[in-house]
Amino acid sequence: MKYSPAALLAPALHVEWQHVRKTLNFYTNGPADGVSSTQIRCYEADAADRGTVTTLPVSAGSTIGFAANGVVGHPGPASFYMAKVPTGQTAATWDGSGAVWFKIYHERPTITSSGLEWASTNTQVLSTKIPACIPSGEYLVRVEHLALHGAATEGGAQFYLACAQVSVSGGGSTSPSGLVSFPGAYKSTDPGILFQPYWPTPTSYTNPGPAPFSC
Repeated sequence: MKYSPAALLAPALHVEWQHVRKTLNFYTNGPADGVSSTQIRCYEADAADRGTVTTLPVSAGSTIGFAANGVVGHPGPASFYMAKVPTGQTAATWDGSGAVWFKIYHERPTITSSGLEWASTNTQVLSTKIPACIPSGEYLVRVEHLALHGAATEGGAQFYLACAQVSVSGGGSTSPSGLVSFPGAYKSTDPGILFQPYWPTPTSYTNPGPAPFSC
């Protein structure tokens, strides 16, 4: 599974790879290498394959979505992170390194007698709201789907992700704290990454990474 267009879900979908950095799996559907690889940040394609990505204007409090090539076919949570571009740099050139990322959403499962159910399963577009209170400026927005079908063994969880470049306007004055880095935010043994999704039937789930930021 790969993500291509970033869209403000109203009014329209954008051109493929117009605002989303082309991912290394642009010609396949393979996952990123793992939590200790730099691929876990934005899963970017090699420099020769990246092309030109433009920065999407968005309003604080608006909805942004990423369309998958196909549907989310594996069980597991969707998450979104953002990172503010440092002064003197641009979203077009910044690599997102360092402890700069804050989570804005993670999906929680529905607990049933037969296990965990995920609303993202079999959907094509994953979307979230840009927090209304964050400062205006340029950001990277990182979408992630963590596929848990093979997560019962260490290294078996699969990460599908991408980063979009956005310029937020109409923002507030709240700067999120508790920032994390990629790699660094996750360990391969975190309980939400090394996880038995089938048997014994799970009755709870702990999302990896920090708690989502809220205004």
